Amino acid sequence: MGAVKKQQPQPGIARWRFALVAALLCLLALALVLHLARLQVLPEEERGYRFLQDQGRARTIRTEEIAAYRGAIVDRNGELLAVSTPVHSLWANPELLREAGADELRRLAAALEMKPADLAKRLEKYRNRGFMYLRRHLSPDQAGRALSLDIAGVYSKKEYRRFYPAGEVVAQLLGFTNIDDRGQEGLELAYDQWLSGEPGWQQVVKDLKGRTVQDLATEREARPGRDLRLSIDMRLQYLAYRELKRTVAENEASSGFMVILDTRSGDVLAMASQPSFNPNNREGAAAAAMRNRALIDQFEPGSTIKPLTALAALESGRYRPHTPIDTSPGYIRLPGKTLVDPVNYGQLDLTGVITKSSQVGITKVAMDLEPNVLRELFYRLGLGEAVGSGFPGEVAGILPSRSRWHPIERANFAFGYGMTVNAVQLAHAYSVVANAGLKRPVSLVLSGGEKNEEAERVVEAPLARQVTAMLETVIGPRGTGKHAAVEGYRVAGKTGTVHKVGSQGYVDNRYRSVFAGFIPADRPRLAAVVVIDDPKHAKYYGGEVAAPVFGAVMAGAMRLLQVPPAEVASPEQQLARRLELRGTKS
Repeated sequence: MGAVKKQQPQPGIARWRFALVAALLCLLALALVLHLARLQVLPEEERGYRFLQDQGRARTIRTEEIAAYRGAIVDRNGELLAVSTPVHSLWANPELLREAGADELRRLAAALEMKPADLAKRLEKYRNRGFMYLRRHLSPDQAGRALSLDIAGVYSKKEYRRFYPAGEVVAQLLGFTNIDDRGQEGLELAYDQWLSGEPGWQQVVKDLKGRTVQDLATEREARPGRDLRLSIDMRLQYLAYRELKRTVAENEASSGFMVILDTRSGDVLAMASQPSFNPNNREGAAAAAMRNRALIDQFEPGSTIKPLTALAALESGRYRPHTPIDTSPGYIRLPGKTLVDPVNYGQLDLTGVITKSSQVGITKVAMDLEPNVLRELFYRLGLGEAVGSGFPGEVAGILPSRSRWHPIERANFAFGYGMTVNAVQLAHAYSVVANAGLKRPVSLVLSGGEKNEEAERVVEAPLARQVTAMLETVIGPRGTGKHAAVEGYRVAGKTGTVHKVGSQGYVDNRYRSVFAGFIPADRPRLAAVVVIDDPKHAKYYGGEVAAPVFGAVMAGAMRLLQVPPAEVASPEQQLARRLELRGTKS
């Protein structure tokens, strides 16, 4: 047997080496713990936990705007005329959205009802920006379809869109807002600061895709805008709009407008214009259709001024309603022009001059008065100055003032040429006559309480009542305004037929038909003016075209306002009216 080989002992790790490695590992662990402590426990370190928290907030917490609700516009009875409804606007981060695949972009374009090529062009246009709108003012369903695709870089923002329930019926008066819900025209512009609210701000937490995952705190609450209550009565507004639209269409007129005032308060109860537009969809709307013609258009009032000239004659003390005026032979020659009546009316009194709308008669009256007497009275009645409605673009009209008046200028002025007014001014002047000489401010907005302004007396009551009696004869069977009559009610008014001005002066075959009046004449409630511009049919006189609009609208208005019909006049009342026309006291 061979000898057994002796096994050699294995060399071991020196103890000092093991201790050294263990110590190093412990030191490394301690250093790591110390570093973590510096980052997460010690606040004063340069890159301590506060620094990390700030950096985390900067990457995840955002401050977003809270859209403010725009105040509503309502009529005097609380009917909604303009209201803001919540909508969703989609926006995108172009950098993130450009990373989406072609199929995702195609599905996004389909959800937005866009062509993929249009979306691609939009992305290219905004490639160097961090924000772009995809589609604005979408319904929740439309926005939801796009957001459900879960495409990175596509987000939603809550906004408000203006809606007008009455549509084109009151469009020119209200105006409209832009896509950012700021007033652009009409009362929306005039009262933009009142209607607009103040946006708020809130902090939110967003994930890596920019989606809001948590609302943290509201820094400032959004303040909604204040509501605006107008003086308009939509029941009367619909009446005026309907009759205007029908008359403009039947006569193939260029335009038409009507204004109705409450004679007791000065409130504007209706203000309609044709043609109109739909403020909820202005695509293709003509600029001319957006004009509120009752306040923006100025025109020569023509024969509707003759009763005011008669009022000046009464004020002079040289005339009474039955003062005789010889209009023979049916014309009157002035330097440079001859003024003609349709027929030779012969002997008329001042009332008859208004009833027949005699050009010759009113010219003779004007030539007998001091030149500036008419202007001073017209100005007292509110012509030549803005009514103070606050409406953007309101015109003041033209009321000329001259140191020397040519005879033809004096005559033209007496029957409404050589001066301009807007429809509200003319209605306001007639409301002064209706109010027995008291003048009240015109208002488009309800004050919310009793009016503080006191009525101003600008004409003596007996004279105003005499002119009212004259105006009633115009509506009678022998007057020019019989088509403005309203069964059961006494009506006072005056027709006007005005030649339009062309490039070469007045045009012979183009007219503006006008009617101004108030109802009931014995206890006035409403004053109104109707203007039909450039009727194309054979009928063009104010008594044929504009007066029927007044009659139809006022008949409906009396029913809606529950104004009782006039009582049958007793013999004593009839005598009193005759004496009033004569300018004497009973």
